[in-house]
Amino acid sequence: MTTALPSADPAPVSRTAPRLRLATPAEPVEAGGTQQLTAYLVLLPADTDPAPLFADAGLRPHIQAVAIDEVPTPPPAPARVPLVRDGVLVDADQRTAAVDGAELDLTFLEFSLLAHLMERPGQVYSREQLIHHVWGYDHVGDGRTVDVHVARLRRKLGPAHRRSIVTVRRVGYKYVPRA
Repeated sequence: MTTALPSADPAPVSRTAPRLRLATPAEPVEAGGTQQLTAYLVLLPADTDPAPLFADAGLRPHIQAVAIDEVPTPPPAPARVPLVRDGVLVDADQRTAAVDGAELDLTFLEFSLLAHLMERPGQVYSREQLIHHVWGYDHVGDGRTVDVHVARLRRKLGPAHRRSIVTVRRVGYKYVPRA
């Protein structure tokens, strides 16, 4: 029988001295039988007693406290260098794109598509590869979704740069900076 823990308003967590506590039911095992134990990992500030959290559920917690001296923080991601290809700039950190200094108004997918194509100029990507890498899933349907986004992106790049996104017939698309 599993008993749900009562909901409680969490106390504010101290980032300077967090503590790790493990609470499990402390009921004896019957002779010849087995007992199913359920363990709960409860993270609380060091000065908070977890017993009241379990009291309403009829559980008697066994508490083991482990001190964590500091909260590890992941290092910041290194800044990515903006891509610049023949007057077209894509800044992945700022999620901005510009053509000859004029900022483009791109949707999330248009920006992602342009950035992906510009990362490896000249590499041909099939529609399926673009769906997988840019959209992030296997698209159910036809490849027209990619075609529509490429057409919109070409319009926004303008007449001087629209030919940079080249159609490779029966395959897909590639980015080729103008000569």
